[in-house]
Amino acid sequence: MKKIFTLLSALLFIASLPVAVKAQNARTPIQQLDPLISQYYENRFLGNPSLAGADAGLNIDLGYRKQWKDIPDAPVTFALTADYQLAKKFGVGLTVFNDQAGPLKHTRAALSYAYHMPLDENNTEFLHVGLTTAIDNKRVETKKTVVPPVNPTPDIQDSRDTQFETDLGIAYTNEKLTIQAALPNVLGTFKNTDKIEPRNSSTFMVAGSYKFGTKSFQISSIEPMVAFRGIKGYKSILDVGTKVSLAKNFVNLFALYHTNNAMTAGVGFQFKNSIQVQASYTTQTAGVKNNIDGNFGLGIKVRLFR
Repeated sequence: MKKIFTLLSALLFIASLPVAVKAQNARTPIQQLDPLISQYYENRFLGNPSLAGADAGLNIDLGYRKQWKDIPDAPVTFALTADYQLAKKFGVGLTVFNDQAGPLKHTRAALSYAYHMPLDENNTEFLHVGLTTAIDNKRVETKKTVVPPVNPTPDIQDSRDTQFETDLGIAYTNEKLTIQAALPNVLGTFKNTDKIEPRNSSTFMVAGSYKFGTKSFQISSIEPMVAFRGIKGYKSILDVGTKVSLAKNFVNLFALYHTNNAMTAGVGFQFKNSIQVQASYTTQTAGVKNNIDGNFGLGIKVRLFR
């Protein structure tokens, strides 16, 4: 109990740091308010570097999201991750991310390193600490804009912003409980160095989930989850959801409510504990959902060398 209390205190301290950073009240591009849904259950490494190599073997994940189908130049997000457990206590990971929304393009390549410290003799409880180093590029391609700006300035024409970024993460896991916190782009959180999108980047994430097992064949487990996310220049978002696994984990159903008035529902399948496929649909936030559709997400996970 003392270990968990100490961990919770550390997580809360880390999460409180960016809250003190002054943020301006500004409108944020909608596609940035919701991360890829797979990071909540299927691929938690996507949102927290400390979980790189937390599971044995090599894990390869592909995430895809297509938004606003009926709008030209609709936002499209793609992410590829791979993480591997080098030894019981060490893990490494690779992330390639690309987001295109009209003239705005965001590309990121990152390497992650994690240390997994066992907290009991049976190796069922772990404290995970992780670090990510990344090259992040954001650019505005004015040739893709529908209406070219009148008298464009040099700052607007094909603007580019490439930066070196560092992410930090920490997590506690046992066979049922997961508590985690992450600080994406630590330097950018405290100092505005983003010339392209100064207000819509993630500043922190704290999450917890607990898996309740059952003895029923129909319902294998129920896993409620709560996450709290900060976004620069926008009101923080609370995510509340549940995942229900059925038929010995062959099928799962999940749903989440986001306090930016969006909702997510999805279904997943697992084949021989080696391949997972997840599909989801997220409604748009209040104020824009009458004008545009929601977005469709797809996640595919492959486990090798287990």
